[in-house]
Amino acid sequence: MQQDTSNRRFEKWKNNNIFQFFRNALTKGRPDSVVYVNTLTHLNTKSESPFKPYEGKIIRNIFIRGYGFEQTFTDTSKRLEYFGTKVLNQLHRKTRDWVIRDALFIKENTAVDAYKLADNERLIRSLNFIQDARIVVSYQPDNPDTVDLVVVVKDLFSIGGAIGSLGYPPLSIRGNISESNFLGTGQRILGGMNLEQNRSPAFGPQILYSKTFIGHSFTNVTASYTQINGNIYDNTPDETAWFVQLDRPLYAPQAHLAGGLRFGDFQNFNVYNKPDSIFYKYHYNTRDGWIGWNLGSNRFLSNTAVRDRKFIAFRYFKNDFDSVPGKIGNTFNFRFNNREAALTSFTFFRQDFYKTNYVYGFGTTEDLPIGYNIALTSGWYRQLYLDRLYAGIDANGFVITKRGGFAQLFLRSGVFMYRGNGQDGSVLVGASYYSPLFVFPNVKIRQYINFSFTRQIKRMGIDPLTINNVFGLRYFTGDSTFGVQRITLHSETTFWLNYKFLGFKFAPFAFGDLSFLTPENDKLQKSALYHGIGAGIRTRNENLVFNTIELRMVYFPRKTMQNTSFKIFINTGIQFRYNSTYVRQPDVIFLNTDGLNSIY
Repeated sequence: MQQDTSNRRFEKWKNNNIFQFFRNALTKGRPDSVVYVNTLTHLNTKSESPFKPYEGKIIRNIFIRGYGFEQTFTDTSKRLEYFGTKVLNQLHRKTRDWVIRDALFIKENTAVDAYKLADNERLIRSLNFIQDARIVVSYQPDNPDTVDLVVVVKDLFSIGGAIGSLGYPPLSIRGNISESNFLGTGQRILGGMNLEQNRSPAFGPQILYSKTFIGHSFTNVTASYTQINGNIYDNTPDETAWFVQLDRPLYAPQAHLAGGLRFGDFQNFNVYNKPDSIFYKYHYNTRDGWIGWNLGSNRFLSNTAVRDRKFIAFRYFKNDFDSVPGKIGNTFNFRFNNREAALTSFTFFRQDFYKTNYVYGFGTTEDLPIGYNIALTSGWYRQLYLDRLYAGIDANGFVITKRGGFAQLFLRSGVFMYRGNGQDGSVLVGASYYSPLFVFPNVKIRQYINFSFTRQIKRMGIDPLTINNVFGLRYFTGDSTFGVQRITLHSETTFWLNYKFLGFKFAPFAFGDLSFLTPENDKLQKSALYHGIGAGIRTRNENLVFNTIELRMVYFPRKTMQNTSFKIFINTGIQFRYNSTYVRQPDVIFLNTDGLNSIY
């Protein structure tokens, strides 16, 4: 009897204590059902393939259907109904039908075009408040010449935020909270703050508003005011800034028009009471506008199977400094000089897309391009008092291998001409490769490799090469390591685990970076070798609008004045989608940044 009583007490304890909660929260994910049907076909599917059998049939009706957080695209028969999804569904307002219709360029009473449907599905999936989207064709047996379309969307939980820093003592809190789909209307509202004891004033605010696709115009609007913007010298959050921006992307290959307009004012203040000798005081305003036209777009509307496109664009911008740091004065410095330009670009492109997963994300659909994109840019460029002509090329090729790997070849090169002489010549060439996804019962593995070679010739006004960027060593600190030639190799292996905790998936990774930097006026043999090795783990709940969270540990064997050997980072700004755009505004080549994520 006493033994039975003890057993009952043990069972009661086991089922009611906090450990039971964690045991239930930690679940083994069900393998993607479609993976076992046809791994290669599912993970690397041409975007237009599902619509090919219905090409030419008339679209009778277009319906909008919103999935709840308990539903998945990988297995529509399964519902993940647990406490977390129930809470999300109660707190969340689904995207309204008219918001999705504002993102549609397919129309009722027109013929099914496989490429057009694929392009529209991808556009909806790219919205920052949408987790995934599908356009499903519903065949009508009673009328075989017509079909209905069902646009199925699954939202991200739109309330999010980020903690940029948290420390004590002294007290230091920086973060933000945002609503990325306010009342399901496609509007984003963000409020941020920085509170630091060693800052005067201690509190600094941030506010941002944006609206996606105003009134079916495919135009976005963004307005922002902040007192905690990172400055252009060392990214210290001491800049007060405001800007207003209108942006109309080339939302589909057959769209006619793209362009943008931006006005802003940026000024930093010595809120951290730095000595004048190290504080880089500045104030500038910017005016920037561009417009582009898709040549022959009327012809492409009637035959979207012709995927080769030509696009011409014009841009004018002016960055005008009212004050510059005393250390800069009238010397050439790309960040602190007055700059003004009138540029023209001509872009040739052909981009089809494959639907895949487990590249940046944790299983949701990702769209990777195949094809090419070549932009030729030329025009007039003024930096400080120097007027020069500019010519450059930004070329990218995208391929998929027979085994399902993705590769990109890229070339960036440009030169300024002054009185018949070339100045500030530059070339960046390289390749990136994502291996096929290796699927095992409890883990999925993908390998990433990136190689790049960069060279500057007759540098005068542009910034020298550094290695504290995506083309050098990731998370290397300091910008005092300069050169004119850089050779870099990245390698990273990611392991997506088939387990969840409270809806969060996990992906450990290991990496190694190697970079050779050649100082100015030195030979290759004088190059300095910098390298780093490390590991970490990423986690993300695909239902939430929060960015992927990453814990990264890295060891740099070589010390510098500004860089320690061992570092631990927590990063909340990891991208989870490849940012692929058909065309961009005309610009000069940049060698130390890839702000548009145009490199795999």
